[in-house]
Amino acid sequence: MSEAEQLTAQSQQEVLEGIRWNEAGLLPAVVQDVNSLEVLMVAYMNKESLQLSLESGQTWFWSRSRSELWHKGGTSGNTQAITSIHYDCDSDTLLLKVVPEGPACHTGETSCFFRELPLSHPAAAGSVKEPTAATASQGLSDSERFAVLGELERVIAEREAERPEGAYTTYLFDKGVDKILKKVGEEASETIIAAKNKDNAELRLEVSDLIYHLLVLLQERKLPLDEIMEELSARHERPRRD
Repeated sequence: MSEAEQLTAQSQQEVLEGIRWNEAGLLPAVVQDVNSLEVLMVAYMNKESLQLSLESGQTWFWSRSRSELWHKGGTSGNTQAITSIHYDCDSDTLLLKVVPEGPACHTGETSCFFRELPLSHPAAAGSVKEPTAATASQGLSDSERFAVLGELERVIAEREAERPEGAYTTYLFDKGVDKILKKVGEEASETIIAAKNKDNAELRLEVSDLIYHLLVLLQERKLPLDEIMEELSARHERPRRD
């Protein structure tokens, strides 16, 4: 296990120790499509299924009816690739954002929440803003789509200034620019391999790692992301010669 993997495992363990499991050793896990933002299902996890989910990158749950672990899609093929796992302010509920491979519901429906309870006093139709055609596929507005880059840049700058012990970003800044450049090179190579293998699930992960390490490099060089965006904008506005 590399130093980076050791630090990640340490951070995961710290979070797991703070999770508030119920009396049965379980907690609810809400599963959401990362692109459409539709809630796909709600299931339960125990410590082992959460650990398996972290290790495999796919969702694992605990079946209360069968009293056993189950790998979502292990039989049907309708797996769920995890892009992120969040926990709430009380540390007793999980939110998993996933890329689903097929329907989430055993009935064949995309989401388990396909039945609707009629409301006595529904909100006025005019008060609900439907997504535009341009953003419907992402489920996000143009400003929201890239907000995570600005937030990530802010957090990286904060890590460099405060150097919290045990944080992977602290480790990179402590090791210096040569280590950061090495990681950029490694992630670029792994991105190429994933693309050559035509593995989009792996490519998504590798590109995410590459962007993160590039942002660390920009912070180390004190080159704001805004200047990169300005350069891209200027190139877009230049007249084409082809």
